[in-house]
Order: sequence, then structure tokens, then C-alpha cells
Amino acid sequence: MSKQLILALSKGRILDETLPLLAAAGITPAEALDKSRKLLFDTNLEHVKLIVIRATDVPTYVQLGAADMGIAGKDVLLEHGTDSLYEPLDLNIARCKLMTAGTRGECSGRARRRVATKFVNVARRYYARQGIQAEVIKLYGAMELAPIMNLADEIVDIVDTGNTMRANGMEPRELIEHISTRLVVNKASMTMKHARIKPLIERLEAAVESRRSADEASA
Repeated sequence: MSKQLILALSKGRILDETLPLLAAAGITPAEALDKSRKLLFDTNLEHVKLIVIRATDVPTYVQLGAADMGIAGKDVLLEHGTDSLYEPLDLNIARCKLMTAGTRGECSGRARRRVATKFVNVARRYYARQGIQAEVIKLYGAMELAPIMNLADEIVDIVDTGNTMRANGMEPRELIEHISTRLVVNKASMTMKHARIKPLIERLEAAVESRRSADEASA
């Protein structure tokens, strides 16, 4: 088996917050990720390479062994399911909340609801636990439009500042999960490449703790 380690990174906001954390852990890309059309990147560590992919694809790449390790939001991991992955570390970045939301001032007490979300599996599990019969409609964006256009009674979505919801006459309702970015590891890789993976986890853990201490000191 190759001694090379592939680390899958999520595009977007998570990537912007991941790169400084990787640098603090002593892992830096050999070139700027946002200025290249390459898909596989070398790093300053000869045995570590990076791929940058859609966040929703990270768990699949790691689960099926195309990547040994991955960095993805807990929302994506909840939707995908993590029984087949190790999740050894909360990186404590890109924090937000996964919540239900609806039109401001409207009652949410109906036992049957139409719910729009891209987190279909999460929504079904959540409403089932609440004893609510939910018809879940999968959308990929502009969730706030669904209640406005009478497509849904509620939505399940990520809430950061809440500004978009307020601008569209909506309000957050019930908290489903606090979300942050996690490190996940392929189970076979953890066994067969343990001697290489464990030091990387320890480096990242130290970087996370250092950042947390600095944040607490400046608070």
C-alpha cells in the first residue's frame, strides 16, 4: 500500500479557515490552491497531498478510500452518515447552527408540515423524533424562497448571522445541531497508515488548542 496520504479539503468558506489551521500544524500547499487548475496538490510534506473538492463529496472520497483523511462540516457529515468513518477531531472552525426556520410570526405547531431543505436525511430524522409528519422537499439553494412561494411551511438550513432569513421575513425556530468543521479518517487508512496519520492528527489537535487559547486570551 502507498505510504502517501491524501487529505480532502472542502471548497469555499471552510477552505479559507482550514488553510491557516493547516499552516499552524506545519502543512502548507506547494502552490496557491485558488490560482491553479490542478486537482491534486503537493505540500511541504513529501508524503502528504491535498485535493480540493465540493464539501458534499468529502465524506464519499474518504469513505471509499480515494482520500485517507478529509475536512468537512458536521452538517455534511450528518447528512451523509458517519458510521463508516472515524471522526477524531473537531477543528472548531466555520461554526454555525443547523436549524428549522419559518415565516416570522406564523405558528409552527402543525402536526404535518412541508419542509424544504438540502439536508433531507437530517430533516427526516429530526421531524420523526419530534413526532411530526413531514413531507421533505429537496432544494439546493434559496431555501428562504420556499415559504414565500408557498412551496413549504418550514425550511431546515444553516444559520450563521440570520441576516438572509430576516431580510426575507423569516425567523429561526428550533436548533437541530451546533455545526463546526471536523476531521474524518478512512477506517482502513487509520489501521494501515496509522504511523503517518496519528502525527498529523496530533499536529492539528495542537493547532486547534493553540488557536482556542489565543481566542480566549483576546476575549
